[in-house]
Amino acid sequence: MAGRSLALLAVSLALLQVALAARSWLTQFTTDGVVRTGYDASGQKVMMLNLDRSSGPAGFNSKEQFLYGEFSIEMKLIPGNSAGTVSCFYLSSGTDDWRDEIDMEFMGNSSGQPVVLNTNVWANGDGKKEHQFDLWFDPSADYHTYTIIWNPENILFKVDNVFIRSFKRYADLPYPSSKPMTLHATLWDGSYWATEKGKVPINWNNAPFVVSYRSFYANACVSGSACHAGRDGWMHRQLDAAEWGTVRWAERNYMRYNYCQDAWRFPQGLPAECNRN
Repeated sequence: MAGRSLALLAVSLALLQVALAARSWLTQFTTDGVVRTGYDASGQKVMMLNLDRSSGPAGFNSKEQFLYGEFSIEMKLIPGNSAGTVSCFYLSSGTDDWRDEIDMEFMGNSSGQPVVLNTNVWANGDGKKEHQFDLWFDPSADYHTYTIIWNPENILFKVDNVFIRSFKRYADLPYPSSKPMTLHATLWDGSYWATEKGKVPINWNNAPFVVSYRSFYANACVSGSACHAGRDGWMHRQLDAAEWGTVRWAERNYMRYNYCQDAWRFPQGLPAECNRN
């Protein structure tokens, strides 16, 4: 009998720990639009962003601002025909013309077509630095982890355990380095741009569209607080030879767009960093 009581107590404590961890994650954010919460089969707290014709965009936003850090979240994207939708995980210093921003944007697809991941870096309002990739798996079938590592030397983008991009800092070129940024996750109507350059808009008959997020992680410098440089290795994190290999693999097999190869877009010459990478 005592053994059974101890077992029940252990289960109760485990459930309490899960609930407290979930509550702690949620309390770090404010929300906009239609945002629902629930639990997945493993007991993890899930935040679900909902979009339909009348609801408008949905999202959650960190209460704290950050200046450098490692940020990751697990996402399960919209199943079926998600054309015209944009699901995001990104950092931004604001909405002004001189903002800094680091983006991971998932552009919806017509059924059967690959979902496109758009990575982008804004520095002092210049955001024409996109690398776009077709995802090599179905991002709506299960959760996958998406990571941004931002430090004074480079910005790294990772999908699950695969690094797909490194954006390097150059001393004479703009780089996000002085403006604290808020972390955001959003779902919105990007019909004018998202799918095949705006040729395929949202079909509202497929609404509501739902994106699920869980397992948020941040190891970062909070604006206005002490920052322990080098903790857990992210402050000076750069890619090693094997990790550069995964970047080249992604570029070779899944890259859809590289701004450094778009001479038509830059008639006065490609951005300076394109000739240095």
